[in-house]
This record gives sequence, C-alpha cells and structure tokens, in this order.
Amino acid sequence: MSDPDPTTDRTTDPAPDRGRSASASASASAAPSRLAGTPRAEAKRRALGRILDAASARLRAEGLSGAAIGPVMRDAGLTHGAFYAHFQDKEALAVAAFRHAFRRDRRRWIGAAPDRSWAARAARLARRYLTPAHRDDRAASCAFAALATDAARAPETFRDAYGEELLRSLAAICGEDPDAADLAATLAHPRFDEAAALLALCLGGLSLARGVADPELSARLLSASRAAAERLGATAP
Repeated sequence: MSDPDPTTDRTTDPAPDRGRSASASASASAAPSRLAGTPRAEAKRRALGRILDAASARLRAEGLSGAAIGPVMRDAGLTHGAFYAHFQDKEALAVAAFRHAFRRDRRRWIGAAPDRSWAARAARLARRYLTPAHRDDRAASCAFAALATDAARAPETFRDAYGEELLRSLAAICGEDPDAADLAATLAHPRFDEAAALLALCLGGLSLARGVADPELSARLLSASRAAAERLGATAP
C-alpha cells in the first residue's frame, strides 16, 4: 500500500498503480532528494506543522496524555494514517511537540533585546511570565510548567528533551543565543545559578497559582512570586 498523503483530510487514500513497473518504483523510491521543494514536499511540511501545533497545544493543556494520536490528528484536520508519514509513535510525537513549543515561544517569554542590568532582566522576565493570562491559557503556556510533573515519570527520551530545552532556556535567560549556545558550557556561565533560581521561582509560582481554586490566593501567589523575583535580581552580584 502506498504511504498516506500527508495532506489528506480524513479521506480514503488513493489506490496504488498496480501496473507500474518495478524499475519505475525503484526509481521513485531512490530519488527522495528530487522531491525537496516540490508541491508534495511543501504539503508534507505544512501537514507536519499542523500536527506539531495541535500536539504542542494538547500537550500543554492536558499533559503527556494529551499527545494521543487520534485527538491530535483530528485537531490538525488530518487522517490518522497520515501520522505515520511523520512519526514512528506517540513518544516521538511528544518529544517533537515539546521542542516545537519552545521553537515557537521561547523568544516570547524571554525576549531578545539586552537589559540594562541583571536586576532589570529578572524583574522583566517575572512580570512577563507570572501573569493571570499566562496562568489561564494553558494550551499556549510555558511547557516547562505544564509538564514538570509528567516529565518526572516520562520515558528517558522525553526527559532528555526536557533537560536540553531547559538548558537552552537558561542560556537565553543568561543572555546567550539558545540555538547557538554550547549547552555543556551553560552550567559554567557566571549567571547560571541566578538564572536557574529565577526560572525555578517562576515555574513554582505559576504552578501553585494554577493549582488553587481561590482566585484571591492565586493572584497573591503570582504577585508574591513577581516580588520575590525582583528581590532575587536586585541582590545578585
């Protein structure tokens, strides 16, 4: 059976051409590089983007259980069979969707412009992160906070991705380019401890604010965490 068309929108895949010669089949399978830039290749890239958008939203809203293949493909508007043109299994999807969330949103949380001081940077990041809007919009929220508990029980491949993206975000908080940073050297950055403490405070404050039912208590947890982050930045050398 031919591979499912990645752009198929819940329709039956076309039947393969039974009359095609073996040599033609071999030629087609041996030339994947010629497909790059073709309409089919572009359609496949767009389909992958739709899958990753849907999966990363479900992952953050529902945890690792939200990356179930069926619901993700329905959200993406694609057939279940089209999934296997992109991923081997649900575990691979979860890892890719987690990374996708940071490729899209890390700059939104951390920004790219330099700050006048570490204290100013800590205060700005906390004000941007510890907000009622971020607390309430789980599907578009920071994947670290959304999946911290799940990650502790996740397969090693997911925990590896969690750790790598964490180092990239800490490098960005330290002022480095997260995509070019030497992750092994991030631990030695002179601002690493301050960045790690700031991120831990933000993640903890957001998680606690989400976990309580009392809106006043939730708001106080956010404001107290913002104030603590500002103090943390001001006391750092």
